[in-house]
Amino acid sequence: MKEAFSVLCLVLLVSVSEAAVTKPPLGTFLSCLRSWPSPENPITDDIITADNTTTFLSSYLSYTKNKRFTSPNYQTLMAIVKAKHGSDIQATVVCAKSNGIQIRIRSGGHDYEGLSYISSVPFVILDMFNLRSITVNVPSKKAWVQAGATLGELYTKISDASNTLAFPAGVCSTVGAGGHISGGGYGNLMRIYGLTVDNVVDALLVDVNGKLLNRDTMGEDLFWAIRGGGGSFGAILSWKINLVDVPKILTVFRVNKTLEQGGTDVLYKWQLVSSKLPDGLFIRAMPKVANGTKSGERTIAVVFYAQFLGRANELVSIMNQRLPELGLKRQDCLEMSWLNTTLFWEDLPVGTPTSVLLDRPSKPEKFFKSKSDYVKKPIPKEGIEKLWNVMLKFNNNIVYIEWNPYGGVMDKIPATATPFPHRKGNLFNVQYYTAWFDANATKSSLNMMKELYEVAEPYVSSNPREAFLNYRDIDIGSNPSGETNVDEAEVYGSKYFLGNLKRLMEVKAKYDPENFFKNEQSIPPARVKQ
Repeated sequence: MKEAFSVLCLVLLVSVSEAAVTKPPLGTFLSCLRSWPSPENPITDDIITADNTTTFLSSYLSYTKNKRFTSPNYQTLMAIVKAKHGSDIQATVVCAKSNGIQIRIRSGGHDYEGLSYISSVPFVILDMFNLRSITVNVPSKKAWVQAGATLGELYTKISDASNTLAFPAGVCSTVGAGGHISGGGYGNLMRIYGLTVDNVVDALLVDVNGKLLNRDTMGEDLFWAIRGGGGSFGAILSWKINLVDVPKILTVFRVNKTLEQGGTDVLYKWQLVSSKLPDGLFIRAMPKVANGTKSGERTIAVVFYAQFLGRANELVSIMNQRLPELGLKRQDCLEMSWLNTTLFWEDLPVGTPTSVLLDRPSKPEKFFKSKSDYVKKPIPKEGIEKLWNVMLKFNNNIVYIEWNPYGGVMDKIPATATPFPHRKGNLFNVQYYTAWFDANATKSSLNMMKELYEVAEPYVSSNPREAFLNYRDIDIGSNPSGETNVDEAEVYGSKYFLGNLKRLMEVKAKYDPENFFKNEQSIPPARVKQ
């Protein structure tokens, strides 16, 4: 009898499978929220339900960046909680858990597959966009940033406090700090300062029991897991980060090389040198579909974006020695402050006021799909040309591939230092991206992306084929909203986390054994040991 009971427990816990859920009554959840003991910060005004259709839809859309997910499922989305205080997060977690309701946690809304705001089972969105406080301490070179602050807001606040401090993070100003950091996060300073998670020293997290914990009270194993393990362990209220030194003046350049100008040859040489350049020099290569010289003709233009922690003359000298094929000239270079480089990376014209970094779009503008890879040895020219052939088959889409160089400190930080494992041994990582504006083009666009991904397979990492968590890709494996099969989770989990997945699952089993914090690609609790 005891053996039979053990087998039953194993089946239940290994698959962590939830029975079909009947939609819980909304009133019970709302009553729980309103009774939460926080007299200074009542939550009542921060709850939006479908009863107010206009406000509900606008709230859903305001932080939905991908038009593929602009129709909320009114059968499953019960409410949106616009958290303004830590107590709002605590109340939402406790009340959702006690009423059998899932939550999805959204900060900036850049989740590529919408996993932070969609579900096929009853759920509420815990929206963090109002939690945007940022405190910078220049003498200690530290800052606290709340999860709902955007990178643009963070960069502006740092620059207001110091013109020689920065933070290693992404180049899209509207990305929310919460999701960016929890998924790993990288940017143009990673070759000298590492990833965002390599520069996080503390955090405030609401755990599955509604407790607010910092690094000391959560423990080092949980603190390790949240720095790159995604949102599977709790709701992050804020991060404490290390700020890094940058010169008052940096240099950037943007140079195009079309196929007709030898773009393929320059890109091949870029692969050989980009990860071996001085650590303070980051050169992204971005092949994209562009108009040709003749009307109606299309070609590939390889755009080289660079940022150097130094002056232009030194950069030109380095490039002429290491990548003379690019033909960089002094007039190609622009010298500017670190804050202004963030405008450059967003392709904004020189002279654009930095106040645009504080803008927050109110609705999604396009449909898009992204995928990712890691490259460990140079892609031969014939392989590169195969990529060009597929890219040119897309119809009217925006199509590009980002090649982001590794090397520098990325080769020195152990793969186990944080959950993000893609460190030494990589030449560069890849993001495939396409966007379109006509909903009727969705099916063909998704199919073309799969073809591009398949063509790249012989030239990228394998066993497993690695992927970057922040470039969410549902194609590499997923679970239904209401189930978490561990075998399936190990498929996508091994691609995102490699050998760190086992430890992440063990931390999950310790701190969230009932698997409350979940989504279609979350980390499950570890299997039961016999």
